Amino acid sequence: MIKVLIADDEALVRTGLRMILQSDPGIKVIAEAGDGHEALAQIRAHRPDVVLMDIRMPHLDGLAATRQLSTWPGAPRVLVLTTFNRDEYVYTALQNGAAGFLFKDTPPQDLIAAVHTIADGNAILAPSVTKNLIDHFAKGSTNQAQARRRLTALTPREQEVLAAVAEGMSNADAARALHLSEATIKAHVSQIMTKLDATNRVQIAILAHQANTA
Repeated sequence: MIKVLIADDEALVRTGLRMILQSDPGIKVIAEAGDGHEALAQIRAHRPDVVLMDIRMPHLDGLAATRQLSTWPGAPRVLVLTTFNRDEYVYTALQNGAAGFLFKDTPPQDLIAAVHTIADGNAILAPSVTKNLIDHFAKGSTNQAQARRRLTALTPREQEVLAAVAEGMSNADAARALHLSEATIKAHVSQIMTKLDATNRVQIAILAHQANTA
């Protein structure tokens, strides 16, 4: 059972999201919050697996709350859900440790699938922002030589796993491609994130693109 907390300042939106998510027998909404401060308090109290985090909320917005969460040991995974298609929100959310970014007009079944994807340790982005995201970071301040130097910390097997992640493969897909178990792939991804000081799969995929290895 995936335990979910919904953080949004509009009660009607929270009710709608709750109804959508709880139509899936594998998901349980255990708490709601109307702003970032309340979200952090509810997370401490209820320890959800996944947080649906709105961006624009009073007192403490979703981006700032996500940044604070990224420093917590055993923090839940954050799926940012917003109406705002602005590149800087996407970049900031991912840099702050979010594992995914979707828009509120995402079809219900896609939202349910996204929660399962996030809970499984994978990352997810709205298709409309993925290309812009990769292009932005590939042209960013980290040049190819710097990115390649960072990747030298990885073993050959870890570099193979990273390439699979950068191609958008799930753990199951990577396991089939590399003839390994899903548990082994998950362990490799965790080790890669530790070595590269990354907080989610999107960040390591971006680094692979910067190094031009993907």
